Amino acid sequence: MDELTRRQLQITACKVRMGIIEGVYNAKSGHPGGSLSIADVITYLYFKQMNVDPADPKKADRDRLVLSKGHTAPALYSVLAQKGYFPVDELKTLRHIGSRLQGHPDMKYIPGVDMSTGSLGQGISAACGMALAGKKTGASYRVYAILGDGELEEGQVWEASMFAAHYKLDNLISIVDNNGLQIDGKITDVCSPMPITDKFAAFGWHVITIDAHDFDSIEKAFNEAVSVKDKPVVIVQTSTKGKGVSFMENQVGWHGTAPNAEQYEQAMNELSAKLAELEG
Repeated sequence: MDELTRRQLQITACKVRMGIIEGVYNAKSGHPGGSLSIADVITYLYFKQMNVDPADPKKADRDRLVLSKGHTAPALYSVLAQKGYFPVDELKTLRHIGSRLQGHPDMKYIPGVDMSTGSLGQGISAACGMALAGKKTGASYRVYAILGDGELEEGQVWEASMFAAHYKLDNLISIVDNNGLQIDGKITDVCSPMPITDKFAAFGWHVITIDAHDFDSIEKAFNEAVSVKDKPVVIVQTSTKGKGVSFMENQVGWHGTAPNAEQYEQAMNELSAKLAELEG
């Protein structure tokens, strides 16, 4: 990846993080930690990888994204706003009465949202259905699904994984956000899904591992993923929960807590300083 492209992706990801904090702060509720940990990969997907068009959100050949960890909707909304699906200022209405930006993605009201999600484990099943439909009809689109590592404790994930391998869904690319924390603590303490890579390989998937916050690593992974034939692909990304905001990083308490006014100011100051550094 050339330096200009890398820098532009970093700038956009920083703006996405600022949108996450803006939304959750104004909602006084939400899930900042896991939203921040996927900010880089979801930025790469919408600004480099996926065939999408904000001017035509329902175009038939668009790539689809299913946010299986639907509670991290602030990340999806923020990247959609940056991409031009709706005004960035609308992020301030997150979870407000009358707002289309609900606490979990809703495909009926929000342009750019391909699947309503929230019940963990169900999004990947929907993604499998979309991918199988694409295979059956000879469509060119790919389906991307983002899962949480704690979500892997749901049995439905592994039923879907078996299904995807059986039907050779090579148009399905899943991303597991392995930040190591879930609402009740460390995933290894709650109900360990480890070893993640070995399990997906045993289910017949092509497995790739990456640094979630390095765009060169991300690009290399997706370039490899689209070349795989006759197997679904899973990219297991090692990430930092709360990435980009110092006091949120690797702190389980920020799984589902909104910042107060002082914390909001600190977070936005940190991200603004990072943005100025990247744009300088």
